[in-house]
Amino acid sequence: MSPPSLKTRARLSEVRYEIRGELARRARELETQGRSLIKLNIGNPGAFGFRAPEHLQRAIADHIAGTDPYTHQQGLPEAREAIAAFHKTRGTPNASPERVFIGNGVSELIDISLRALLNPGDEVLVPSPDYPLWSAATILNDGRPVFYRCDEANGFLPDPEQIESLVSPRTRAIVLINPNNPTGTNYSRELLERIVAIAAKHHLLLMCDEIYDGILYDDEVFQPLAPLAGDLPCLSFGGLSKVHRACGWRVGWAVLSGDPRAIGDLHHAMDLLGALRLCANVPGQFAIEQALHGIDTITPLCQPGGRLHETRRALIESCAASEHLQLVIPQGALYGFPAVVGDAAHGFDDHAFALEMLETEDVLLVPGTSFNVPYRNHFRVTLLPEAPVLREVFARIDRVLSRRASKVTGSRTAVA
Repeated sequence: MSPPSLKTRARLSEVRYEIRGELARRARELETQGRSLIKLNIGNPGAFGFRAPEHLQRAIADHIAGTDPYTHQQGLPEAREAIAAFHKTRGTPNASPERVFIGNGVSELIDISLRALLNPGDEVLVPSPDYPLWSAATILNDGRPVFYRCDEANGFLPDPEQIESLVSPRTRAIVLINPNNPTGTNYSRELLERIVAIAAKHHLLLMCDEIYDGILYDDEVFQPLAPLAGDLPCLSFGGLSKVHRACGWRVGWAVLSGDPRAIGDLHHAMDLLGALRLCANVPGQFAIEQALHGIDTITPLCQPGGRLHETRRALIESCAASEHLQLVIPQGALYGFPAVVGDAAHGFDDHAFALEMLETEDVLLVPGTSFNVPYRNHFRVTLLPEAPVLREVFARIDRVLSRRASKVTGSRTAVA
């Protein structure tokens, strides 16, 4: 007689993370069968031939002898000083090393900050579409994500009035992802100021995921949130994984700004939780100073002729050439979030489409509903492959969508 299955946490049933979920598991099965796949599900630069800049690698190598011991739970003092200095140049109020927390990627710091903030039943306002770690971490820390819409018709920008309408007595924080994943939208100063005003009116913590802050196209300008927040409690998240193409180093940081009287308890709570996990990965922290104050290696990739710019152009041109696709042009970050339109969208199911692309076209995409949206006609691709590869991917996408549209047209003709 077999033993009973161990029960797991019930709230896990509410968590979704399709970026590495069922479709990714099926992709691994196909690869073991010898299939060669184009995997566009994860913004993982190293998997597409990018390398972390040489001066960052050298900074770690030069300090490797000092990486054996644990460090302070908030991070290496010199790394925190470099982050604080960087934020001072941005205008972050009261930026200091004591207010900097270094973690094993932004992912860990999102979890720590929400665990420090939330009591059971507390609510967090999260964008829809969102990067699903935010909603998952809220749920797993006994909170409730409340989604505010970022509608495609509005360029995937949020509506401050709608955000404020969702504030309740249980609301504790507003989450912003800027530049946005999955849409690539870049938020203006005016929009951010209106959201800051909502946070001030209702005494809410602002939490801004700024991991893509240096990845911008077409002369877009990044507006950090903390300088606009002023004395309001604000957590600004950044790291080495995207701008500096060093995902595997697992180096992220959070900077806590605002009036010391308002943020003291949160600071102590995050410090305690950081101490319980001892410290973050030490070697990668030695690269932080060079990353923030050394050579700019990301801007050339985003300008005309640069690899990211040219792949983004391939995305834009491929969608424009297709009668089945519609695109809000990404202004930043590493993704496109096209919509399926016209006859191909009739009865469309994004998960079934992603599975068909995987099984018949050897392409791994992420269904749009993975990002907590109510509609089922979007999918996300990353801009990390070379431009010709992405053009080939969209030729395959158009082939599948054309077959779907032909079936709809044929059935309509038969009925007529």
